Amino acid sequence: MDIKVAVFLLGAFGSGFSNAQKVVLSEIKAPDNFENIHVVKIASDANASDFVIFIKHHVPLHKHVEHTETIYVLEGRGEFQLGKTKLQIGPGDYIKVPQGVPHSLKVLSSEPLKAISIQAPEFFGKDRVAVE
Repeated sequence: MDIKVAVFLLGAFGSGFSNAQKVVLSEIKAPDNFENIHVVKIASDANASDFVIFIKHHVPLHKHVEHTETIYVLEGRGEFQLGKTKLQIGPGDYIKVPQGVPHSLKVLSSEPLKAISIQAPEFFGKDRVAVE
C-alpha cells in the first residue's frame, strides 16, 4: 500500500507561521547508493528540527543531552533499543525518546527503515553522545 502521508505546518492553530509549508513524505527518497544512514532535513526553527531519516543497517547506541527526539516510522522494520527496553518497530509506530535516554536501532527488514525524526529544540547535529 502506498503511504500517502503529508506533514502540514499551516498556521491553523496560531498566527505568525511565515515558514508554513506542506511536505509530501512519500516523495522523499534516499539515493540508491547510500551506505547506512541518509538524512533529509524538512524543516527547522528555534523550537525543533524535522528530518526524514533512512537507515539500512543500524544506528549505534547514543543519547542527546539537551534534546528530546520523536520518531514516527513510515517504512521498514527494526529493533529499537530505548534505555534498557528493546522494541520491535514498524510502519505507524511512534517512539518518544526523552532527553538523556540512550537509544539505538537495528534494521530487520530487507528495505531501509524510513522515519520522521523531530528533535526539540532546534538540532545542529552536535548533541549526539555515544554510549557504550
